[in-house]
Amino acid sequence: MKHNVILVVLDGLNYQVARHALGHLQAYCGAGRAALYKLECELPSLSRPLYECILTGVPPIDSGIVHNDVVRLSNQRSIFHYARDAGLSTAAAAYHWMSELYNRAPFNAVRDRHTEAPELPIQHGHFYYADHYPDSHLFADAESLRLRHSPNFLLVHPMNIDDAGHKHGLDTAQYRNSARRADILLADYLHGWLAAGYQVLVTADHGMNNDRSHNGILVEEREVPLFVLGDAFSLDSSAQPRQTELCGTICTLLGVPHDKPLCKELLT
Repeated sequence: MKHNVILVVLDGLNYQVARHALGHLQAYCGAGRAALYKLECELPSLSRPLYECILTGVPPIDSGIVHNDVVRLSNQRSIFHYARDAGLSTAAAAYHWMSELYNRAPFNAVRDRHTEAPELPIQHGHFYYADHYPDSHLFADAESLRLRHSPNFLLVHPMNIDDAGHKHGLDTAQYRNSARRADILLADYLHGWLAAGYQVLVTADHGMNNDRSHNGILVEEREVPLFVLGDAFSLDSSAQPRQTELCGTICTLLGVPHDKPLCKELLT
C-alpha cells in the first residue's frame, strides 16, 4: 500500500532532551498512537554528512560527504530521486544544504531559495540559509508547500534547536526550551497531517554536547530520537531501527522501488 510521508528532522536534537521535553509527541506515545525509538547516528556526528545518511541510507565514509564543507551534489540515490522517478511529487522546507545535496550546488539564494522545478529531485522547495531562521516560519513554509502541492514526500527541517546548542550548549535552558518550542509548533500541524493520511517520522541528524558542538562519539552527540506516527507503523517496542534504514523505510512507505536497507519491524 502506498502512503504519503512527512519526515521532520529537528536539527541537533539529543535523544534524552527529546524524551523529556517533547510533551505533545509523548502524548501520542502515551495514547498508543506513536512510538519513540532511540537511534545512534552515524559518524561523524555532523549535519551535512548525516542529512545525506538519512536521505540516502549511506554512511558518510561511503557517501564521501565527510564534513560540512563538502559542497557538491550527492552521488547517491535519495528518497527524493526514488519518489520523483516513480512519478511522485516531492517537497522540502529545509536548510540550504539540502538543496546543495539534491538539486543544485553551490546554493544561489536568488535562484534556489524558492524552487519550483518538476525535473529536480526536490521539486517544490523553500530553502533558508541563516541558522536562526525562525522555526515558526519554517513550519509555515512547509505547511504552505503541503497545502499548495499535496506532495507525496515532504521534508521539514528546522534549525533552531541546533542553533541554541551551538550558542549555549546541551545542558542549558535555552537548548531545552528550543526543543519545547519545536514540540509546540509540531502540535499546530500534526493532527492535520495525520488526518490527511500522512505517515510522520520525527527524528534528528545528531545530538549536542556541553562544548556547544558535535562531531564525535559521545552518547549525547550520537543518540537521537525517532518518533513515528500513523497507521502504517507497527509501534513495536522491540524494533531497533538504524539511521541508515530511514531512507529504505520511507521508500517502502511511499511504495516506490528502491535498493536500500530498511527496518521492517517499524511497519505493519
